[in-house]
Amino acid sequence: MAPLDQNMADVLERTAPLYERVRRMIPPIEWPGFAEDIDAILTLKRERRAVILAHNYQTPEIFNCVADVVGDSLTLARKAMEVEAEVIVLAGVHFMAETAKLLNPSRTVLIPDLRAGCSLAESITAADVRLMRARYPGVPVVTYVNTSAAVKAESDICCTSGNARKVVESLGVPRVIMLPDEYLAQNVQRETGVEIIAWAGHCEVHERFTPEDVRTLRAENPGVVVLAHPECPPAVVAEADFAGSTAAMSDYVTAQRPARVVLLTECSMSDNVALQNPATSFVRPCNLCPHMKRITLGNIRTALAEMRHEVVIDPAVAGPARRAVERMLEVR
Repeated sequence: MAPLDQNMADVLERTAPLYERVRRMIPPIEWPGFAEDIDAILTLKRERRAVILAHNYQTPEIFNCVADVVGDSLTLARKAMEVEAEVIVLAGVHFMAETAKLLNPSRTVLIPDLRAGCSLAESITAADVRLMRARYPGVPVVTYVNTSAAVKAESDICCTSGNARKVVESLGVPRVIMLPDEYLAQNVQRETGVEIIAWAGHCEVHERFTPEDVRTLRAENPGVVVLAHPECPPAVVAEADFAGSTAAMSDYVTAQRPARVVLLTECSMSDNVALQNPATSFVRPCNLCPHMKRITLGNIRTALAEMRHEVVIDPAVAGPARRAVERMLEVR
């Protein structure tokens, strides 16, 4: 093996404590390929007075080595309001960056790849929401955060998978419109007893899980505990031992310490929870989100170096969209 040049040797020395966080996921031979970008990102964060918010679906080297705030959509929304940095880089998908901008209108918010979208956000438009309101006059509209700012602006209140039940129950009405995730709406209806008028949107990751998958996982891994995201079909949720947001699943593993567990959600989630829970064995049915995987160390570095791609929201949209998100955050 050729000797390292001095610059790389210095980079590896500076990033060695970070490698300890991910050494069980990233082989030593691969680490130099990550270390240079990580070292540069840490420098750029200081120079730009920036923070990185990373969703639970980000890969371990992003989640554990450069992110300042990590969590599910609800956690990122809450924490976005508390950051004091001048620049926010959202390591996630576009609707998350828009939400961060809605809650921090005076800050610069960057998304490393404009193509990092979401099948749910793409399944519905603001015009669709207006048509639903016309068809069901007087019925409140609950909009999942996995939507564009324009869709949020047409809604009464937003929700995440972590607080959807509380949001619906907080309205105190027998009937709501809940958009755009059909399966989340059906799962919340079962939990609350509230009649929910749903939209036929689906997450391209979670809709692929089936009840047969769960039964096969149990047969091949006796004693495995099955945790499902509420964007999964209701029949999958019914087969699981527990259903909850990514934060709730992570908390479950930490609190319950199952010997073996499977998370029915995006692939990188298991990697990150496994690093935090080394005594638990993880079965990994790997459904990747192609949009989340557009975010890389390389384009985070470029976003900070070139200050691209800045998220801009029409003020006429931002006002009502912000109110819907803030109303969600008031629900405890």
